Amino acid sequence: MSEVNVYTYILRRILYSIPIFLGICFIILILFNILAPEPAYQLLGKRITKEQILSVRKELGLDRHLVLQYLDIVKSAVTFDFGRSWSTKQKISNMVKQGIIPSLTITLPAFILALLISISLSLLVVAFRGGFIDRLSVLVCIILMSVPSLAYILFGQYFLAYKLNLFPVSGFIESFPYFIPYILLPVIIWVVISLGPSVRLYRTIFLDEIYQNYVTTAKAKGVSSSGILFKHVFRNALIPIITNVIIEIPFLILGSLLLEKFFSIPGIGSLTINAINTSDFPVIKAMTIVTAILYIIFNLLTDLLYSIVDPRITLK
Repeated sequence: MSEVNVYTYILRRILYSIPIFLGICFIILILFNILAPEPAYQLLGKRITKEQILSVRKELGLDRHLVLQYLDIVKSAVTFDFGRSWSTKQKISNMVKQGIIPSLTITLPAFILALLISISLSLLVVAFRGGFIDRLSVLVCIILMSVPSLAYILFGQYFLAYKLNLFPVSGFIESFPYFIPYILLPVIIWVVISLGPSVRLYRTIFLDEIYQNYVTTAKAKGVSSSGILFKHVFRNALIPIITNVIIEIPFLILGSLLLEKFFSIPGIGSLTINAINTSDFPVIKAMTIVTAILYIIFNLLTDLLYSIVDPRITLK
């Protein structure tokens, strides 16, 4: 794969992404500028006059033609200027930038730990496939997946933080290393929540690979079980693993809604929850646009990584 082909492919994918991006902006226009409740009621309350409604709509630019409103949404996505929050009056772009670091402080170590533990456990389970460990792992995964995320958070806060005093109940300090005690419990809870679905997914991926013909050939050549798992099965399973990992990356940047809210961490997840609770539609609209852009970017990254881990895949 030549360097020119890579650049050509990236350019082509960016061009393909433009109609998708414009379509998403159109959906956002319908959801937030047409179907959303009257913003004047959100800002001034229910007992307002018709003149006040018209004044608020003019101030927000909602009295203009829909084409101009649509262009405003596209412009805000390109320039990262989403206006000001209704509730705090701050610039939304500054609020998002301030929330990224606290969110990544929790999500990044939690994601890496959950990924490493899940893949390791999945390989271990596959090594003992069909036996007691395999059946037990499936049962444990189902149990972990059956418990709501909120239950893990409440259990951790009440028993581990409040009763046993092992961790702070809530709070956050942004400077290193003082934030470490505050992120330990949220990270543990994230990992526990992730283990059930992740181990089941990776177990299925590895089992699909281990029954392929190349594994039978490797066994016939005398390759050890560990060699088959790590050199052959794991490598050939990288494509679906990368797909799952890339899909989850935008959530790392966007933060964890419940964890940040319950542990009073001033990240983007907490920002989004507060915006929903206060009907702060400009913030909710901004987070919707940011999410869409992140998915477009990481979908492109996924295809590029495919060609790196599997030379048989060509960029066309």
